Amino acid sequence: MKDKREGLRDAKRIVIKVGTSTLTYDTGKINFTRIDKLVRIISDLMNQEKEVVLVTSGAIGVGVGKLKLSGKPKSIREKQAVAAVGQCELMNIYSRFFSEYSQIVGQILLTRDVIENEGGRNNVINTFETLIEKGIIPIVNENDSVSVEEIEFGRYRVFGDNDTLSAIVAKLVNADLLVILSDIDGFYDSDPRTNHDSKMISIIDEINEDVKKCAGGAGSDRGTGGMVTKLQAAKITMEACIDMVLINGQKPELILEVIEGNDIGTLFRARK
Repeated sequence: MKDKREGLRDAKRIVIKVGTSTLTYDTGKINFTRIDKLVRIISDLMNQEKEVVLVTSGAIGVGVGKLKLSGKPKSIREKQAVAAVGQCELMNIYSRFFSEYSQIVGQILLTRDVIENEGGRNNVINTFETLIEKGIIPIVNENDSVSVEEIEFGRYRVFGDNDTLSAIVAKLVNADLLVILSDIDGFYDSDPRTNHDSKMISIIDEINEDVKKCAGGAGSDRGTGGMVTKLQAAKITMEACIDMVLINGQKPELILEVIEGNDIGTLFRARK
């Protein structure tokens, strides 16, 4: 498969999406070791003169830990308040870790009106481009404190989850590659948690009905996404001529293997 992935070596602008399950332990508390690995790898890519945008989940999860709550709050207003605390703490963690590797970060919080409004969309694109030009790593999340699309799925949501958001961001910045770090090794022909005979699919060129049938429900109970949202993200990127690779977030070092063109995770190959 390596020859089919060698084009990934040429990826210059890379969007990396990291989920709550990667950033926290099963206890819900922050996994500093994994965050440090992720930050070190992104910093290494920056030193290779790659351009990296990080799309991160975890505001509510980090907020729950910061406030020492026993679990996620139930009501929307409480979740938004916890997200406001968590987002501040999350950016503080990223800023401190990245500074250890001489990298500067900038925060971008997006809401649905940014995508729907041409003026707002252009302003966001300009902000991304300026940060990237200056060698600053944009860190993106949905603004959970004012937007309920990710907290509670709605009929008319634009993002609804950070998998879709990361694909939209990849499209906005004309990325070459989107890497999604999940709680699973890749995309399987059935749920490997319930079917031990399931097989991982290395490369997907088209999201057809057979592929859709392979997608199960939600993933980790600490996040909001599942394989369905990964397919939604892949559909956006593939149609925008952007490669997307799904890998296991427990091993952030796999990002480097992906960019080397190795057969890691599942590649959703862009339409060229």
